Amino acid sequence: MGMVSEFKKFAMKGNVVDMAVGIIIGGAFGKIVSSFVNDVLMPPLGILLGGMDFKDLAFTIKEASGEQAAVTLNYGSFIQTAVDFIIIAFAIFMMIKAMNRLSKKEEKKPAAPPKPSAEQELLTEIRDLLKQDRV
Repeated sequence: MGMVSEFKKFAMKGNVVDMAVGIIIGGAFGKIVSSFVNDVLMPPLGILLGGMDFKDLAFTIKEASGEQAAVTLNYGSFIQTAVDFIIIAFAIFMMIKAMNRLSKKEEKKPAAPPKPSAEQELLTEIRDLLKQDRV
């Protein structure tokens, strides 16, 4: 088996395709959540905290001198990223919880065994009568 055909077989497996779709959708979902946090959630939160913009929150380690830029610790960006993560993690948790709830409902409904046909009932009666004759 050639390397190309082996790679094609690997790439077309269901798990690989499902994972690729999940990564693409996850990336798009991450962008939506980042926009929600940066453009909708953080501005009102900044106003409530005295008009601050979280993107500008930083701790200066070394001041700028000449052409050398200041060295800063940008903890405001970290706060925004942490909020992004919490929202994404909560959304994924809720989605998995809903999927588990749906799968439990499916498990609770076991299929009732089908009724035997008239022919099967007749054969069962004949079998039982033959067993009685042996005893």
